[in-house]
Amino acid sequence: MTFCSTFCLGAFSPLLPEIGRANGLTDWQLGMVAGSFGFARMAGAVPTGWLAGHRLGTTLAASPLLLALGLLLLGSAGSFAVLVLGRLFLGFAHTLGTVGGLTALLLREDRGPGSSMRLNIFEFSAMIGVLGGLGLVGTLPASLGWNVSLMIGSSPLIVVLLIIPGLRRRFPDMPPGVRRAPETGEPRGLDSAPMPSIVWMMFAVGVMLALSWSSVSQFLIPLRGTREFGLDRGGVSWLLMLSQFVDLVALLPVGRLADRVGRVPMIGTVVVVLGAGTIAVGLGSFPLFVVGCACFGFGMAGWMLPLGVIREHTRREVFAWRTGLYRVGVDAATFVGPMVSGLLGERDAGLFVAAVGVAALALGGRILLRP
Repeated sequence: MTFCSTFCLGAFSPLLPEIGRANGLTDWQLGMVAGSFGFARMAGAVPTGWLAGHRLGTTLAASPLLLALGLLLLGSAGSFAVLVLGRLFLGFAHTLGTVGGLTALLLREDRGPGSSMRLNIFEFSAMIGVLGGLGLVGTLPASLGWNVSLMIGSSPLIVVLLIIPGLRRRFPDMPPGVRRAPETGEPRGLDSAPMPSIVWMMFAVGVMLALSWSSVSQFLIPLRGTREFGLDRGGVSWLLMLSQFVDLVALLPVGRLADRVGRVPMIGTVVVVLGAGTIAVGLGSFPLFVVGCACFGFGMAGWMLPLGVIREHTRREVFAWRTGLYRVGVDAATFVGPMVSGLLGERDAGLFVAAVGVAALALGGRILLRP
């Protein structure tokens, strides 16, 4: 499900410059189109966390249906408002799929040791899907309109639509372990206990990862690559594929090392590398820009590790709720990154991205020096 649902994420980014040209959009409007995806994820994260804890099958089944609706709206190549609406549907659909999938992975299938590896396998399938979308769009002829290319690049979603009945059978609503309300009378899924400081730190790491991902891959790489370095759709796709390829190569080793040496040291390491790569993408010459894309991809290999730490410090009955809360911060950053970059314009967006990289270096150093 995750593999086939993320093709549309990879297919969108290389097409961003063409969307702007074909629809006469300014940079701030492009930032709004890109960032509305994160806004919908942010707005839907907490209710999705509640829904996944009570109606897991419904959560997973609704995701591909809303993805299809969002793609149809986006592929209509309508007005600016229609494009934003399509991205909003895509964002909410991905929240359903991500929070529902993580809940199924860590709550329903909690088998103890090795959860970092399982989380990164989950992320691995998503990144292969993104890479597939990038590859499909990069090989399509430029004569095809951006909307036709987007629909072709997102076509594996058909597979997910076909397996909805299987998802419903495999993950019925009201999963065991959360069927009854607590004896205290508190609402199910709500977390009344104060969160440990390490959980707040993991929230900060998630925000930093999402802010870097959204501002770099969803805005700066496509626009700086096209306007400053003269790359075409294929060239932008290959740069983004480089990041995804490094991410894929690093994902499973990083997950294995996290299980062996501890999640926190690995989180600090990947955040430091992410910060260095983000600075290079924001301010570097073309060779540094390419190296920065690779370092950025390695940093993304730690995307799932903070959630594993949160799981260690969270009661089973409120994990879905806390996952939704975590996604609020992550998805808010996914919205803010391209939105701020679009308001600043492509030139000043490089400075903003570099500032994000400096903040990531500081956060990663703090985790490594004072774990």
